[in-house]
Amino acid sequence: MSSLWQQADFRLLTIKISFMKKFLGITITIIVVCLIGFFYWRFYFTYSDGNRTGLLQKFSHKGNMFKTYEGELILSSIQSTGGVGLASEKFLFSVSNDSLSTLMMNMEGKKVTVHYEQKNSTLPWRGDSEYIVDGVKIEP
Repeated sequence: MSSLWQQADFRLLTIKISFMKKFLGITITIIVVCLIGFFYWRFYFTYSDGNRTGLLQKFSHKGNMFKTYEGELILSSIQSTGGVGLASEKFLFSVSNDSLSTLMMNMEGKKVTVHYEQKNSTLPWRGDSEYIVDGVKIEP
């Protein structure tokens, strides 16, 4: 009789261990999927995109470990009769495309329109800014 009880206890223990393994596997899978989703949303999801027009004041290649292209665009909201911007703000951005950065190096000091994508956060190899420029054109 005791051997029947031992066999029943062993089967019950086996079922519990099997259930715990499945539960642990599903839990770990859900946690990993959530972490991957959060990482994508935080660093690669495009929060907004648009255009900005202004004077390309500065464009440089900088960084300690990862060299990235960084730029400053002066946005003028009020201009004088001579065409000089009176009230202005800086738009700081990063460029990750090498061919676009070469093009922008030659546009310093000119009025340009840039197309950008705003990410939720920055990555060291993508630049210092949340704003990533992916297109540019010279304005007349």
